[in-house]
Amino acid sequence: MNERKIDTLAQGFGLLEGPVWDSPRGLLFADAEYGGVHCLGTAGDVRMIVAHRRGIGGMVRHEDGGLVVSGRNVAYKGPGDEPTRVLLDNDPARGIVGFNDITTDRAGRIYAGSLGFYPTRKGDLPKPGALYVIDLDGGVRNVADGVQLTNGLGFSPDERLLYHSDSGDRIVYVYDVLGDGKVGNRRPFAMIAEGLPDGIATAQDGSIWVAVAHGGIVVVLEPDGSVRERIAFPLPMVTSLCFGGDDLRSLYVVSGSDGAASDRAGAVFRLRSDVPGLPVAPARVRVKRP
Repeated sequence: MNERKIDTLAQGFGLLEGPVWDSPRGLLFADAEYGGVHCLGTAGDVRMIVAHRRGIGGMVRHEDGGLVVSGRNVAYKGPGDEPTRVLLDNDPARGIVGFNDITTDRAGRIYAGSLGFYPTRKGDLPKPGALYVIDLDGGVRNVADGVQLTNGLGFSPDERLLYHSDSGDRIVYVYDVLGDGKVGNRRPFAMIAEGLPDGIATAQDGSIWVAVAHGGIVVVLEPDGSVRERIAFPLPMVTSLCFGGDDLRSLYVVSGSDGAASDRAGAVFRLRSDVPGLPVAPARVRVKRP
């Protein structure tokens, strides 16, 4: 287990998810338990920029300055006071109760993993979900099935591979990217024995950085799936991560409160990486307006 200098930038939250670097504002992140999207400014100040919404599991920027967030649906939140626009709704009758992590490809399509059950609800029986793509025209496609508990998503530098954490299987899977938003040949990439593979960030050298929930670590994987490094954090519920800063060498890691002494122990951590991360393109999907 490698030791690195880890700075604690903010704390006192419930369950933090969906970190996004948004230059020049700073780091955006959501509190899935207590609600809201927060912005950690470059001066260290924290302010809420989207109020109320709970259950956000993933978040990406939109090219027009708004945000796309997951949760009970995948929705667009504009930069002003305009109403929320639903891009992909839940459908409990078809086994879609909500959505977790999301990401984008370079074209600006949105990839979203669906939830077939409520993982935080006691007694809710596990049911598999699927992987969806929201196209630039706003259309939606199912591109993969059989995801037991969807979590992090991230592309390789050449965008020929898509990595996908399945916490239900404790496996990071990989798909071949087939073009036009399609993926195929889903296969195991790495087993995560220390906990549940959660959020994913990828770096420019092809390494895959995986937050391990209930394991208190980030595992750094080589492009062949072998372990390069394990980085320990002060809290066990390490949920997600992203690269940021002007040089994309700052790794921001967020956590929840499970396993901590308080239900307000969720925190934002930062460490410096030897390699820069891959930038995540803004979403460019069409948002329907009246």
